[in-house]
Amino acid sequence: QVQLVESRGGLVEAGGSLRLSCVASGRTFSYYAMGWFRQAPGKEREFVAAIRWSGANTIYADSVKGRLTISRDNAKNTVYLHMDSLKREDTAVYYCAAGLRQTEVVAGNGVNYWGQGTQVTVYS
Repeated sequence: QVQLVESRGGLVEAGGSLRLSCVASGRTFSYYAMGWFRQAPGKEREFVAAIRWSGANTIYADSVKGRLTISRDNAKNTVYLHMDSLKREDTAVYYCAAGLRQTEVVAGNGVNYWGQGTQVTVYS
């Protein structure tokens, strides 16, 4: 069993930066691929980024490439999402996710655990 707890999001001016973190309980964190998803008001939840258990490979949604960076620290059971050059359309609830395979996390159908979500609001 893995529990995921995201850090508090925040209110950020457009063009600014924010870092989210997600701490996982349990000793098997390093076995899991990790991902971030988001859900904007009135829209379906969408994939943002994913990272393999080793941290060696990352995948991003086209809409965030070059602006958002996923990373992980297995020693701290933590995955991060560093967000730069934020836009108003990045406003959403962001969810941390864990699954056994990165490809399945990306597809959304192989997520075994979800965090509770954290609100990120970008204003201009």
